[in-house]
Amino acid sequence: MISADKIAEHMEVIAADGIHVGTVDHMDGESRIKLTKNGFDDGRHHLIPIDWVDHVDAHVHLTKNSDYVRSQWSSIN
Repeated sequence: MISADKIAEHMEVIAADGIHVGTVDHMDGESRIKLTKNGFDDGRHHLIPIDWVDHVDAHVHLTKNSDYVRSQWSSIN
């Protein structure tokens, strides 16, 4: 599993199919990444589990494709 300390604010999050799915707002505890609400029509934050992270370099790369991510993430105000 990826260590939460490798994930920083403003990092781009990229799905396994190469599509941008969000930007890191901050870590929500040790197990979830909270995405900024910028760029989302619903104006809400979205949360994805750190278990979906494949690796981190300049970006956060996920193991799931963008359709799966968008259908399974959690949303909060």
